Amino acid sequence: MVEFVITSDGSKTLYHPEVGEHYHSRHGAVQESRHVFVGMGLNHFVELHRPVAVSVLEIGFGTGLNFLLTADNCHAHGIGLSYTGVEAFPLPVATLAQTGYGAHVSSVLWTAFLDHYADSFKAPHEIIKSCTLEIAHCPVQEYHTEQRFDVLYFDAFAAVHQPEMWTEETLGPLCTLLNPGGMFVTYAITGHLKRTLKSFGFTIEKVPGAPGKREMLRARKG
Repeated sequence: MVEFVITSDGSKTLYHPEVGEHYHSRHGAVQESRHVFVGMGLNHFVELHRPVAVSVLEIGFGTGLNFLLTADNCHAHGIGLSYTGVEAFPLPVATLAQTGYGAHVSSVLWTAFLDHYADSFKAPHEIIKSCTLEIAHCPVQEYHTEQRFDVLYFDAFAAVHQPEMWTEETLGPLCTLLNPGGMFVTYAITGHLKRTLKSFGFTIEKVPGAPGKREMLRARKG
């Protein structure tokens, strides 16, 4: 049974009973996504490199909120977007429609996302002009691609619930998929995570977290 929760900024999230955690912060689902992933990740990369197009890999596609806000941001600024999400347990489109995230992005994007969500599991699919989405339906440990990415959104459930997602064995192959100068961003920051990414040649930053978290991690690939 799907259990929606209204978060502090008025936007919805979902509770995952098997994992025992919400998909997004209860302090504000949209607020967290905009701050952690779009702001500290995508926008920081764009400010540094001024690209005409960006490629994003998301681990934990979930409700699609990070994709929607990223696509809306890129479209507003005339930046092309190639977006890949990895999701072992994709949600049905009927559930996504109930999130109400269409209130936070353009109506054209929202409608196109719902209409073409299923298509994105087959191959990269153009959702709106200059914006493609591909969703890999598999555990992250089984994800393989020849593509390389500019920004990696690591949005797995917390280590206390999914410790296997935060190990060197899981993170190492993912980090090889980032281009030099690429950004790794996540809502969490732990000593283990910092040490792991440093061992992979990343430069680590502690930056302000979203409401409810004092700090988060951003790392740049050397």
